[in-house]
Amino acid sequence: MDHITLGQTGLRVSPIGLGTVKFGRNEGIKYPQGFDIPSEEDLRALLDLAKELGINMLDTAPAYGTSEERLGRLLSQDRADWVIVGKAGEEFEDGQSAYIFTPDHFKYSLERSLKRLNTDYIDVLMIHSNGDDMKILSDDALIRTIQDFKDQGLVKAIGASTKTADGGIKALELTDVVMAMYTHDYTDEQPVLDYALKHNKGVILKKLLSSGHNTNVADAMGFSFAHKGVSAAIIGTINPKHMRQNVEDFQAI
Repeated sequence: MDHITLGQTGLRVSPIGLGTVKFGRNEGIKYPQGFDIPSEEDLRALLDLAKELGINMLDTAPAYGTSEERLGRLLSQDRADWVIVGKAGEEFEDGQSAYIFTPDHFKYSLERSLKRLNTDYIDVLMIHSNGDDMKILSDDALIRTIQDFKDQGLVKAIGASTKTADGGIKALELTDVVMAMYTHDYTDEQPVLDYALKHNKGVILKKLLSSGHNTNVADAMGFSFAHKGVSAAIIGTINPKHMRQNVEDFQAI
């Protein structure tokens, strides 16, 4: 799988990235079926397969249970081979999500993520929005803080995982990358993709398969990637067969 440049970031990423929610969390999820969290031995094999298939982008977050800590151990020998998309803003404890969008919390969250991931930088740091996109992105102090992270070399690019069209466009005006949703059944955020295409900004799609509720992977990819504003998509799986099929379906579109 050939890598592409993510907007204007200079980062070279695989068009299909691997979501790692299931690496560390199996409660409070929206997937149609439950699952057991894999052993680190199984996850090492999965990451080896991902690399073999050309996948180099991993999506994680503090809200994904032990995902960050496990990736920190699993990637300790080959960190430079991976593009890590991290987040800040959402916390998940005792089965509940909480959101904190203050500069102080973002500084704390980034320091904690760097320690957990056993790295001195994160490739892309996203604001993990609760849906109140415009309010969050209108906080000048918060935007300055994440820009400072970039200036300090702690992150290579900044962005936001948004939930509205207005928020996605605002994120692209202020930052480098947006994580948006665009499927057959949900096209509300198409203006974000249109804006990204016009201004050469990076768009990473999330929930391409509607959190596992859409099983027609080839059809979902064909629709979403038909929009030229889409750079890449994150698909979470802990099933090697599914991962291989996802890449084959992408290569067939």
